[in-house]
Amino acid sequence: MSGAGRRPRRTPLDPARRAAFDVLRAVSTRDAYANLALPAILRERGISGRDAAFATELAYGTCRTRGLLDAVIAAAAGRPVDRIDPVLLDLLRLGAYQVLRTRVEDHAAVSTTVEQAGIEFDSARAGFVNGVLRTIARRDEASWVAELAPPAATDPVGHLAFTHAHPRWIGQAFADALGARAGELEALLASDDARPEVHLVARPGRLSAGELAETTGGTVGRYSPYAVYLGDGDPGALPAVRDGSALVQDEGSQLIARALTLATLDGDDTGRWLDLCAGPGGKTALLAALGEPVGAFVDAVEPAAARADLVEQNTAGLPVTVHRVDGREPGLPPGYDRVLVDAPCTGLGALRRRPEARWRRQPGDVPALAKLQRELLASAIRLTRPGGVVLYATCSPHLAETAGVVADALRRYPVTALDTTALLAPATDIGDGPSAQLWPHRHGTDAMFAAALRVDGDR
Repeated sequence: MSGAGRRPRRTPLDPARRAAFDVLRAVSTRDAYANLALPAILRERGISGRDAAFATELAYGTCRTRGLLDAVIAAAAGRPVDRIDPVLLDLLRLGAYQVLRTRVEDHAAVSTTVEQAGIEFDSARAGFVNGVLRTIARRDEASWVAELAPPAATDPVGHLAFTHAHPRWIGQAFADALGARAGELEALLASDDARPEVHLVARPGRLSAGELAETTGGTVGRYSPYAVYLGDGDPGALPAVRDGSALVQDEGSQLIARALTLATLDGDDTGRWLDLCAGPGGKTALLAALGEPVGAFVDAVEPAAARADLVEQNTAGLPVTVHRVDGREPGLPPGYDRVLVDAPCTGLGALRRRPEARWRRQPGDVPALAKLQRELLASAIRLTRPGGVVLYATCSPHLAETAGVVADALRRYPVTALDTTALLAPATDIGDGPSAQLWPHRHGTDAMFAAALRVDGDR
């Protein structure tokens, strides 16, 4: 048989690159979360060690930098990315990330991507991928940024946002939240691109942070008395995590839960505590563990079935009852001493942990979320007894989700703002009060916002 009609034999992607590519496709086609999809793929395929680390770098890095990569790809291809086949586009993103942001040799990044394009499609489109990636590889990232980023002189926020692979609207939201310290914007954006350290929380009454650090090889945290910073390794495989003595939880979240327990009430604490937005249950578990020695009991509200299941799993053995109802109208009797409202939000404060989120969120998401946040905070205030405390928190620094929601509550309801900065000690440099804002570039935590409100007697 003549070889003229045969397709050339192609070498498929190696396991690490294949895993990363499949994560990109899952994110693109199913709105999957990279930080959930990748670990499942690695476990299923038995990928570990250096290959797992390489797959993680490629998958998360490509997701984080998608906007910048797309701009470079469009320039190199001479066409908008929406005119490139979606599968080819994900391959180009994977190849371009290796060329621009890793130590992978250009020829290896290009050839492996071209080979896979030939397998997925044909020689013509493999040739297109080859041409685009070779064009990209002729220049380094700084050169592409200099050409494609908005000018720093006329649009400094846009320039920094492009340089650090963030949508401009997020860069602007961060600059607004930083206020007089907007000069820290570049450090904040850069912190989103750094792979975050894994934080563990040692369950009070079961394990100390020192004991957890010793058994895991981690380091005791700077701020939360229950925090441990974990080095390498899968936290889900740790015995303390498997038996419920510890959970994976950002140190900022630990400080938020602890702050509610430290707030001074008017009158006695009867032990009726409420977590109004409980899923997946990390803060609920810490609240309950801290309240157990003083006889406190936590009602946990979570309307989403899967998240409610997680709350039950994470609080097993603790004095917690899970209510699968809407927090805006939960049907619970009022009179709670302490109420946590860790409201659903854009999640802009945890972008480093959710690689694709910065490109999935849109400015139009904010108004609907802010409305929900105001309604949840209003419900919490109604459910709190006079003299009790509500702690409102978001994992977003966006002013519409933070200061705007709290200002609305202070205008509309009989509540008094407490000095939340004191409740987050020993963390410092968290704002001038009364609310508090943690930052990844200052504190190594997610950008958690918190405001404590005491409900006045005049209802």
